[in-house]
Amino acid sequence: MARIPLSPPRTLTLRLAEWYSRRAYGRVMQPALVLGHHPKILRGYFAFESRVARWKALDPALKHLAELASAAAIGCSWCVDFGHWQADRLGLPLAKISKVPDRRAHRESFTEPERLVMAYAEAMTATPPAVTDELAADLRGRLGDRAFVELTTVVAVENLRSRLNSAMGLRSQGFSDQCAVPPATAAAPGTPTED
Repeated sequence: MARIPLSPPRTLTLRLAEWYSRRAYGRVMQPALVLGHHPKILRGYFAFESRVARWKALDPALKHLAELASAAAIGCSWCVDFGHWQADRLGLPLAKISKVPDRRAHRESFTEPERLVMAYAEAMTATPPAVTDELAADLRGRLGDRAFVELTTVVAVENLRSRLNSAMGLRSQGFSDQCAVPPATAAAPGTPTED
């Protein structure tokens, strides 16, 4: 249950956000309704997200895996749900995407660069961050500096999204229902947390 009513005042900013959300995603996104209680933040957030969407230095599949790994590490069911829908729109294999929250049990499903990107996202998401010099150097060598900076920033942005949505009590909005996400299997007790 959301911790703030999902019925903010009907401002022009909110009506525009609802229109865009329905057009782009087929429904009004709950984070927009939460931010609608503060129109200046809603406007700034939409402007920020539109700029983030224009970053193109990092491979879109790796970017998506990093975002999803971060959302899963935080435990944001809204972001994981929406992430499956986005993966479907990107043409990513949903059988693979469904394994991200339990990626260690499905190590063979991911390439080495994918495993490194998800490990980096989780290390950045930890409190305090647990990024090692070795992991950062390995990713810089594989991706290049520009894509590495984008990866780092995208994970930080996903932390903003996931922590905001989790703190506001948002849960799955049913986006993944539209893309037939295969069920993920749970990790066995005692599964190691290191890659």
